[in-house]
Amino acid sequence: MIIIGIDPGVERTGYAVFDRKSSNNIKYVTSGLIQTKKTSLHEQRLLSIFEALQVLLKKHKPDHVVLEKIFFFKNQKTLIQVAQSQGVILLIGAQFGLPVTFLTPLQIKQTITGYGQSDKKGVQKMLSLTLGLKDEVKQDDQADAIACAYAYCCVNQDLV
Repeated sequence: MIIIGIDPGVERTGYAVFDRKSSNNIKYVTSGLIQTKKTSLHEQRLLSIFEALQVLLKKHKPDHVVLEKIFFFKNQKTLIQVAQSQGVILLIGAQFGLPVTFLTPLQIKQTITGYGQSDKKGVQKMLSLTLGLKDEVKQDDQADAIACAYAYCCVNQDLV
């Protein structure tokens, strides 16, 4: 089963693809960022995310989409933009007939590190050790997508 984890954002949307054959056979495939131009109109940025995700979904043919649930934001403007990006992801999931699951930050951290209050650096370090990532993931958006997809692969025993 191919799983794609997506960390929604307007400036940067992180993604990660995993191939889960069994609970003991989870393979990291790829990850990266979809970046939009700051000078583009907001609606154009959302369209860019949509088009880039279409390419990714056609290429990797995932069976499931996983997102981190919006839990808390200090900045209301950022919250609205993330929610709009999330709407684009839900739309494309529906377009491709893919189920979409949300995981809370607590679920992701608990699964990756064993501690639900871990910080981002702790999660990233554990992912690097567990997955043997050779290149350090430099952007939080990419790391969050990896963590989200990997956590989903680990906690869902019914995947085949």
